[in-house]
Amino acid sequence: RIARRDLPWRRSSDPYRIWLSETMLQQTRVETAIPYYERFLEAFPDLAALASADEEDVLRLWAGLGYYARARNLRRAAQAVVRDHGGRVPRSAEALAALPGVGPYTAGALRSIAFKEPAAIVDGNVRRVLARLFAHEQIADAEAWRLAGELVPERDPDLWNQALMELGATVCTP
Repeated sequence: RIARRDLPWRRSSDPYRIWLSETMLQQTRVETAIPYYERFLEAFPDLAALASADEEDVLRLWAGLGYYARARNLRRAAQAVVRDHGGRVPRSAEALAALPGVGPYTAGALRSIAFKEPAAIVDGNVRRVLARLFAHEQIADAEAWRLAGELVPERDPDLWNQALMELGATVCTP
């Protein structure tokens, strides 16, 4: 906790804010995502606001982040959560995976960071840390997920997963 970066989404346990940050951080550097994250939350402070937003307004705020399917899927997923889950982000891996744009990484991030459940996450940073930890030059996707799943602790899985990502982003760099 001492060495981690102070990032705006880490100051919240709100699943929507965590989901938004994880979606923005796909293929985007942290420094780039922060101002977009803050502007997006000003316009769409909660899941219901995003669900009812006009797609063009969402895309206008996303402009510059690229990969616009992320924004479209996030809005569609927000609509599904409002429609099918009473406006509450579901907790189960299956329900999360059924949402547009939510894959294993995002489901694991939401389950571990927002809901404090022992769920693995694997991104490029985590894959690199695991490869170095287990002395592999490269590590296959399935192997990385298997190892991450075995290592994630029952207690504080949110801190564990964020620490792995942080280690890969700031120390175990390419």
